[in-house]
Amino acid sequence: MVTSLTLLHTSPVHVPVFDALRDRHHPGAVLRHLVLPELLDRARTEGPDAVSPDLRALLAGSDGPVLVTCSSIGGVAESLAPELGVPVLRVDRPMAAEAVRTGPRIVVLATVESTLAPTAALVAEEAERAGRPVSVRTHLVAGAWDRFAAGDTAGSLDLVAEAADAVTDADVIVLAQASMAGAGALTTTPTPTLSSPAPGLAAALLGQPA
Repeated sequence: MVTSLTLLHTSPVHVPVFDALRDRHHPGAVLRHLVLPELLDRARTEGPDAVSPDLRALLAGSDGPVLVTCSSIGGVAESLAPELGVPVLRVDRPMAAEAVRTGPRIVVLATVESTLAPTAALVAEEAERAGRPVSVRTHLVAGAWDRFAAGDTAGSLDLVAEAADAVTDADVIVLAQASMAGAGALTTTPTPTLSSPAPGLAAALLGQPA
């Protein structure tokens, strides 16, 4: 059981979300938050691999496990774990594993285009690991990120919920980014809709990969 965890965010809105999850489900755990929006900005314009040197320098000083809450850069950060010598978990890996267990027809929703390919690849990786064939469809929720970036979180979540409710022929819907989690409570679709913060934090604190 991990009692101290570093969380790397690319938006400050995640800090209270994860603190609330800690207080509700993991009292006593110590969370250290690092917030670096510029990493997502660079990943969106130059590709996720462009932030590798920054992540290497940033996480080199970590004295314990790290949870990366940005889906665009989580895979790059996770790949650095062997050389850093500390566990690094991307927040969406447990969610992807759960999606694979839920059913083969998986729809991934995202509000940032740079998140789509990494999340689809992660789902495929978890499917291969589980030995389960899946089909993955991705959809960018138009306008949702602009609202989120402008501070209209409620408006962004409304658009995400509408997009989820419009999904047909799927066994499970994946909300690719941690910032989309609140949309799960707004949907009316009977299709299971998964988000990453709660399972990601639980897995990191329990020291489990998924």
